[in-house]
Amino acid sequence: MTTASGAGRALVLLRHAKSAWPDVPDHERPLAPRGRRDAAAMGRWLRAVGYIPDQVACSTARRARQTWQLAQRGLGAAPAVVFDNFVYEASAGQLLGLIRHTPVATGTLLIVGHDPALPELARTLAAAAPGRAGTGNDAARTAMLDRIRAKFPTAGIAIFECAGDWAQLAPERVRLVCFVTPRELRPPAA
Repeated sequence: MTTASGAGRALVLLRHAKSAWPDVPDHERPLAPRGRRDAAAMGRWLRAVGYIPDQVACSTARRARQTWQLAQRGLGAAPAVVFDNFVYEASAGQLLGLIRHTPVATGTLLIVGHDPALPELARTLAAAAPGRAGTGNDAARTAMLDRIRAKFPTAGIAIFECAGDWAQLAPERVRLVCFVTPRELRPPAA
């Protein structure tokens, strides 16, 4: 498999969509209506830009599982999915370790996770990613990193293209190619 741009591997980090706050344990919080809409929209967007995962690692938290289920409908694909409590409890470093154990045959990996670990991983990878001086993309990459640092909202997606095998994944071997939020996909108010 290849990335949407045709080279290497892609890592897609999806923060769960907006959740409701009923009187239930944190692990059992469902999506709010806006979260349901945003999750489906992000799946459609992933399909439109060509980042269809081969494998998904999803937190076992209800809001994360619902995010994936709705995003999958928008994606129109049925990749292999692992619902893992480890993703619910992991730190950014632990998520990186999980990524490094991804099967070699996986071209695009999607992780559906939580704040603070998933946004922290995105910031770490984006900040250490090598720049390509003179390519004209430096300003765009810097702007995406600034946005990730400022806020990685619910249902936000960061996409990294990776060199080498998953086992060798390191911040200096990835390139931030996209950061998109549900707000950017909503039609302007009339």
